[in-house]
Amino acid sequence: MIRVSIRALLFVCLFGLPTLSGQIRSPELSPTVGGPRAPVPSAVIARDAVSGRATIRAVRLNQPLRIDGRLDEAVYRSVPAISDFVQMEPHAGLPATEKTELWILFDDENVYVTFRCWESHPERMVVNEMRRDNSNLWKGENVAFMFDTFYDRRNGVEFGVTPSGGRYEGQVTNERYYYGDWNPVWKVAVKRFQGGWIAETAIPFKSLRYRPGRAQVWSFQARRINAWKNELSFLTQLPPALGMGRGIFAASLAPTVVGLEAPEHTKNLEIKPYVRGDLATDNSSSPRISNQLGGDAGLDVKYGPTQNLTTDLTYNPDFSQVEVDDQQINLTRFNLFLPEKREFFLENQGLFAFGGTGNADVPILFYSRQIGINQGQAVPIEAGGRLIGRVGRFSLGALDIESGNQEQAGAPATNFSVVRIKRDILRRSSVGLIATERSVSASGSARNTVYGADATFAFFDNLSFNTYWARANTSGVSKDDTSYRAQLDYSGDRYGVQLERLAVGSNFDPEIGFVRRGDMRKNFGYLRFSPRPKTSKRIRKLYFDGSMAYITNGAGHLETRDLLGEFAIDFQNSDHFTAQYERDYEFIPRPFAIAPGITLPVAGYNLETARTGYTLGPQRHLSGSLLVEYGPFYGGRRAAVTVSGSRVNATPRLSVEPTYSINHVTLSQGNFTAQLAGARATFTVTPLMFVSSLTQYNSTTHVVSTNVRFRWEYRPGSELFVVYNEERANLGAMAPALRDGGLVVKINRLLRF
Repeated sequence: MIRVSIRALLFVCLFGLPTLSGQIRSPELSPTVGGPRAPVPSAVIARDAVSGRATIRAVRLNQPLRIDGRLDEAVYRSVPAISDFVQMEPHAGLPATEKTELWILFDDENVYVTFRCWESHPERMVVNEMRRDNSNLWKGENVAFMFDTFYDRRNGVEFGVTPSGGRYEGQVTNERYYYGDWNPVWKVAVKRFQGGWIAETAIPFKSLRYRPGRAQVWSFQARRINAWKNELSFLTQLPPALGMGRGIFAASLAPTVVGLEAPEHTKNLEIKPYVRGDLATDNSSSPRISNQLGGDAGLDVKYGPTQNLTTDLTYNPDFSQVEVDDQQINLTRFNLFLPEKREFFLENQGLFAFGGTGNADVPILFYSRQIGINQGQAVPIEAGGRLIGRVGRFSLGALDIESGNQEQAGAPATNFSVVRIKRDILRRSSVGLIATERSVSASGSARNTVYGADATFAFFDNLSFNTYWARANTSGVSKDDTSYRAQLDYSGDRYGVQLERLAVGSNFDPEIGFVRRGDMRKNFGYLRFSPRPKTSKRIRKLYFDGSMAYITNGAGHLETRDLLGEFAIDFQNSDHFTAQYERDYEFIPRPFAIAPGITLPVAGYNLETARTGYTLGPQRHLSGSLLVEYGPFYGGRRAAVTVSGSRVNATPRLSVEPTYSINHVTLSQGNFTAQLAGARATFTVTPLMFVSSLTQYNSTTHVVSTNVRFRWEYRPGSELFVVYNEERANLGAMAPALRDGGLVVKINRLLRF
């Protein structure tokens, strides 16, 4: 059993870990520097032409920088800039066509990273977004940098800035996984000049976690995207197979930064109280609720007992400011996966990832949406605690959450616990253990526990082997309760290969996890050939790939056989074309209600789909993807059109993102049309203040939902939210009937000590 009470967890976090930290301080010192010798002052970078490695010397300041986007301090004249970026795209290994200069500086409080980006045609820069953390930020002009603060050569934190002052930041795990909902306190200022633009940043040491000790050795990588010419460049040469994302994540290939001196450990405490007021209407409840006033308050605490460990505590957390889920059309008999959007669960989420590179069928042992949500309804969380950090070569994570009783959702008071341990081995590999427990299972019986072991072995730049074994133990259920996986993945620039064996037992049910498809044995193979035509001025890369999945149930009966072939083109202007042909056999073991009033009987079905799509690059005022599909479908026919990822850039401050999907299905049991339409409109006042609305219509439920959010970060880490939600039905009427709605006003305040 792994049950850990909240009191015990909090006691250990608050009182036990400083002693532990002292015991493990010595192994953290004197890491081996991977790169050429440190540059001798006044030089700030040394490059090894043979290996492509580099070592950077950070420069100490005698007084803090003014973060204003102006390079008028003397240090910018006395300290030479780091430059000579190298292309990854379109011409790998050649010098970048636009000059980029950067400086890495520090004082007793902050690390400073400054960019000066020269532009031959500044009027052509793509600047279409400025809202913090929006995914469109890295689709336009931007610079980004990564710090591997533990110098483990596999994990890090990334920061990005655009010419409009837009910013984003995230955590990188195992050089592959990116989690963009980490929101540290840092400063950014941008300024344009006649020949380009400047970005100045200041990252407080308090916002980072790193090895114990004053002398620090970190990894550092910098990236620049010139979207108007679709050029991607890095501080050092990197394999093109890594692409934009994995290039900045590749800590093992990043330059080394020496000379940093962290401040002596001081109290690192953040307290963030909130208050909330709301007005709610629910015409579907009994009795009805009309304009009911309410309110609440709570508290989050972040405490760093050491430089390398962080404790998060929460009391009565509130997530009313979170944007609603994007609706999806589901024409399969399997569960839909909905992403986590609550900040408390998103931060450091990568540590709890299990089993290596995932796909839709791989079970997730810790799926935080199982906490605080039951049957689509919110369940109150009373309190919780989390410990995250590193001890030598070990990464540690512990989470303990206590939810309250919610009779309406049918959820009794429940304790959720997760413990995760990973150890780095070899150069880029790791092994780990995970254990989860739910004190009361979803069925209301006794507790559900899960434990498992996983390993990732990474070789060279693009070859990895992922494996895991796990068991779920629910009271009263036994046998066929395990899951395992073995996956070989080679992801080179020209060739790609993937082989996988995955098994999920019929009684494998991690109730703090997510299983899309149980009772299966899956064999999967994938091949890709992706040459780069040397003579074409329009085509950057071609893709020829194919895959086969063969899935049986535990008794050995075939349930799915899927063959997929694809041809695709990446154009030099960032457009993309794809054409696919898929042939699938599906056996439905029990009657399946595919649409209201239409049920498919138990039988085996042959399905075929021809699809083609085109994506307009983000540099256009109108961008997005159009996908058209047609073919035999469960004994009938299906025709589908989907518009996704679309965006109309009216100005850098105003954008509209329409989506639309229609599936017209003709079956012997009946015909139906499933439509899903939506539009997200965003007006950004400043990079830290915006108002957005998301309106969605689902033809299956005949409901229109609207979510309007105003967010203002009025001081670093402190926010004001105003959120309005409503759902309306009976669309044939002149005024659709209001089912439920609510207005929420929430404010929090960050206090740092």
